[in-house]
Amino acid sequence: MINITNGLVLYGPEMEPIRANILIEDDLIVEISPHASGGCKIDAKGCIVSPSLINSHVHLGDSVVKDIGDGKSIEDIVKPPHGLKHRLLSEADNGDVVASMRSSLLEMMESGTTTLVDFREGGLEGISLIEEAGKGLPIKKIVLGRHDSFLEPFSFPSFSNDSHDPNSDFEDEIREATLKIIKSADGVGLSGFGEISDEVVQIITETCALKGKISAIHAAEYEEVQENSLNVTGKTEVERALETGFDLLIHVTSPLNSDLDLLKDKGVSVVCCPRSNGALSVGIPPIKEMWDKGINLLLGTDNLMFNSPNMFREMEYALKVTRGYYKDYFPPVEILKMATVNAGKALHMNTGCIEEGKQADIMVAEQLSRDPVLSLINRTEPKNIITMITDGIQIKNRLL
Repeated sequence: MINITNGLVLYGPEMEPIRANILIEDDLIVEISPHASGGCKIDAKGCIVSPSLINSHVHLGDSVVKDIGDGKSIEDIVKPPHGLKHRLLSEADNGDVVASMRSSLLEMMESGTTTLVDFREGGLEGISLIEEAGKGLPIKKIVLGRHDSFLEPFSFPSFSNDSHDPNSDFEDEIREATLKIIKSADGVGLSGFGEISDEVVQIITETCALKGKISAIHAAEYEEVQENSLNVTGKTEVERALETGFDLLIHVTSPLNSDLDLLKDKGVSVVCCPRSNGALSVGIPPIKEMWDKGINLLLGTDNLMFNSPNMFREMEYALKVTRGYYKDYFPPVEILKMATVNAGKALHMNTGCIEEGKQADIMVAEQLSRDPVLSLINRTEPKNIITMITDGIQIKNRLL
């Protein structure tokens, strides 16, 4: 057993600061109280005890092409299959890709992250690369893969005067490709509606749902894709994503019409990636409006091409750009919840929150100001993290 003593604990789903000890047995929190005793003690005097961080959207493979393409348009950089990043990744040596991914995983762990959601390009080979990169590292990887065949053809073929229905063969092909991916991954992560037809999407999301896997997609990342979607289909990307049954939408930086109301009504979570949106000059996510609507919001560092995977940097930027954009107060605890409590809820994980019965994924960091939440968001650096625990195992320990 482990006993974290004398710390200021951010307790429960509202992250209420309380003075308490935390007793951990195996991988679970079994008691939180000032009187919890027993176990191997970790003295957290002068420290904040918080859930460790969850990075809900990252493209880990792009670690091998950092800071390339600055100044180019988003389409030129990331649009598959011929965007700059896809060309460079196709040319990259697998050994270099694995080494760069492992370096990024270590950086995440050093900066308080113990769970990540990776959009994994490259089909089954891409999935095998992240498995290799993460060998022996105590970090939870939720891998959302994709198959190259999802991009081919752009829409269902149309045939006439034929007793055999070729669409049936096509559906079987997409379903089989999806099953191959989710056999090795936690679900499917799609680039966007600009590269794939709604019919293909529907097969993918239905197959994921049947197998209890996650389906996620980039949606409404910038105004042009929303306008194109309306012009071609009469619907926004958010409407199409909700109609086709996705579990998780990435970005929603440019909602239109009744998009936010629909998201609230459907109970679908959104992952915001404000630093990425800023780097690509596509806008500022409407975090306050979505929060006001009651939409469950998560946070991700997105593409390693332009951002470090440090969630403290993401949280600080998210808080300050949101306040600046709206010229209004936004509660810092809601930003921290995006990186902890809300993510655990959306991903159906028994983590992201410090309370009895939850998995012990915990970060102990020096308290650097009177406000424990702002201390974490504004001031915490990897050097200020005293210890981290994941699944009940201490993975980082530094003496005060």
